[in-house]
Amino acid sequence: MKRYVFIIALLLVLGCKEKKNVPELGIKDSYKKIDASAVKLEIYNFDGLKTFLNKEDNKIHVINFWATWCAPCIKELPYFEKINTEYKSENVEVLLVSLDFPHLYDSKLKPFILEEKLKSKVVALDDVDSNTWIPKVDESWSGALPATMIYKNDKRKFFEKSFTYEELEHELKQFLN
Repeated sequence: MKRYVFIIALLLVLGCKEKKNVPELGIKDSYKKIDASAVKLEIYNFDGLKTFLNKEDNKIHVINFWATWCAPCIKELPYFEKINTEYKSENVEVLLVSLDFPHLYDSKLKPFILEEKLKSKVVALDDVDSNTWIPKVDESWSGALPATMIYKNDKRKFFEKSFTYEELEHELKQFLN
């Protein structure tokens, strides 16, 4: 129940609409009937997701929390995809953590991944105890989307905002030195 109250509050605060057109990105109001069974979506509770948040492997990890119903999230996804492509050779890994509702994985999330041809790793976080796990991601996080963490070993930065490509690249370069 707390998760649904949290999600509704996010919708009100951010003004995201589940069916939002973003024509310049090719995002559609609804998806055609697509056979999304080919998409193998990894689903984690927070305990499972923690392993992605605390790796000490000398790689730069860019982790974006997003949802298909969040227009600012959708708008910035191509920037994360571009970072994934352009900086993969520099030991950068991008992880897109979907906070979509579990009952929409097959009808919204998987078709979205296929239609937008997402190349970054996408996982779903299914953990209703958001009041417990949100501050574990970052103490300053209110729970609003989009949110992004960039880290390398013990150095980390957290952002509760949407990015332009230039802003995202600038923040990433702080970790490349």
